[in-house]
Amino acid sequence: MLFLLPPSETKLDGGSGMSGLDLASLSFPQLSEVRRDVTDRLLALSSDRAAMMSGLKLGPRLADEVDRNRTVESAPTMPALARYTGVLFDPVEVDELDETGWRWAHQHIAVHSALFGLVRAGDPIPAYRLSHDSRLPAGSLRSTWSASVSSVLAEVVESGEFVVDLRSEGYVTLGPAPRPGSVFVRVVSDASGRRRALNHFNKKSKGLLVRRLLQDRPELAGLDDLLAWARRAGIVLEPSAEGELVLVSESLLGDPGQTTGTGPIR
Repeated sequence: MLFLLPPSETKLDGGSGMSGLDLASLSFPQLSEVRRDVTDRLLALSSDRAAMMSGLKLGPRLADEVDRNRTVESAPTMPALARYTGVLFDPVEVDELDETGWRWAHQHIAVHSALFGLVRAGDPIPAYRLSHDSRLPAGSLRSTWSASVSSVLAEVVESGEFVVDLRSEGYVTLGPAPRPGSVFVRVVSDASGRRRALNHFNKKSKGLLVRRLLQDRPELAGLDDLLAWARRAGIVLEPSAEGELVLVSESLLGDPGQTTGTGPIR
């Protein structure tokens, strides 16, 4: 089973991989040609600070992000799951992972980067700034990535893996996963007895779900196994009439009535 995450705008600087970006080292080598194309276009745009800030929709306070992109080929790298920070990735607590946890993460977790396409948890990547709706020369990221990413996800499904799509809808447009063979997860709150979709805090719920998976490292052959694991873990994850999975945020928190807290995972 492959759990597919969106990236984060915020990323750690630095890293231990000092040899720089090696596109050939990344998982899903079918994407290498598109990765090279997008990286070249990003570097071309970074030569013009004003144009890059406009294309990336950056305000003056984020001007340093241009410098990140200028050095994307030579900057140090770190595993993708450790590179990203923020509301989704902070609850994962990658610093707590041991070698076994990292092996499970690399096998079962992928992040959909606007710059590199699909990368597995342990793939070494530099810090960069590029979002699904950023504007690069010579075409949109949607037209650049969609067919290639969808093709790779189809190969994943054909190989027997089930895809659990935790991406935001913006990243889904950069490469929809095939149906059947995948399911999209929508996070809701049920604090008042009426379910409602969450926006900002849906990211935290996804991060807490990934943390639980990394703690338990279950063997999951398909959707039924995932639902059974969630029930055992006390996590409300259930099919919806729309063919999606609904994840109830409160079931991942220490206080069932709390939707935004930081209580311990049950």
